[in-house]
Amino acid sequence: MAKSGYDVYLKNCLLPVTPEKIQIKINNSNKTVTLINEGEINILKKAKLTDIEFEAEIPQVKQPYAVYKSGFKGAGYFFDIFEELKTIKKPFQFIVCRRTPAGKKLLNTNIKVSLEDYKITEDAKNGFDFKVKFSLKQWRDYGTKTINIQIAASKPKASAEPQRETNNSPAPAASQTYTVVKGDCLWNIAKKFYGNGSKYTVIYDANRGVIGGNPNLIYPGQVLTIPAA
Repeated sequence: MAKSGYDVYLKNCLLPVTPEKIQIKINNSNKTVTLINEGEINILKKAKLTDIEFEAEIPQVKQPYAVYKSGFKGAGYFFDIFEELKTIKKPFQFIVCRRTPAGKKLLNTNIKVSLEDYKITEDAKNGFDFKVKFSLKQWRDYGTKTINIQIAASKPKASAEPQRETNNSPAPAASQTYTVVKGDCLWNIAKKFYGNGSKYTVIYDANRGVIGGNPNLIYPGQVLTIPAA
């Protein structure tokens, strides 16, 4: 089986065998209504969350077509990771890296998701290997609002202010460097220096020569440039 031109990551876990197909369903919440004498109209609303489904082979024995970042790992290693992603109650990055047979990079998918559920199938015709079906759902960051009500002598007034995220790490005024330690990821580094993890792309763009083609793969000891705000 030839090596696929796709690499699929759940957080920083590279699936050893690329799924044969990935189904990404882009949902919307538009509503069609019928008006008297006007017929049907479509009311456009903000899109719903995206659903992602796929099935992947997880070998229990070393297969020639499977790919591992740091040597062969049995199925139990991956099952522990899947269970952690489902129970940790935190979103993670779903990444698909695409390239041509000649190695040219194509459009990549990088979306924050939650692991809704996964189903493990063991079939005798697959030997000791397993099939795992995943169901992911897009994650959107959200916040709460506080309502401050001031009662005047004449009439009450209400004002709504969005609750802002506390930022204890002001963005650097000048460019500086940072050495990656175990457990780091670009999201957390960006949150540390800029107070906003979504600015990880600023750090990635400034360090493509160090990191390479996948922003989700950084290693202890790498020295990264942190651009000024």
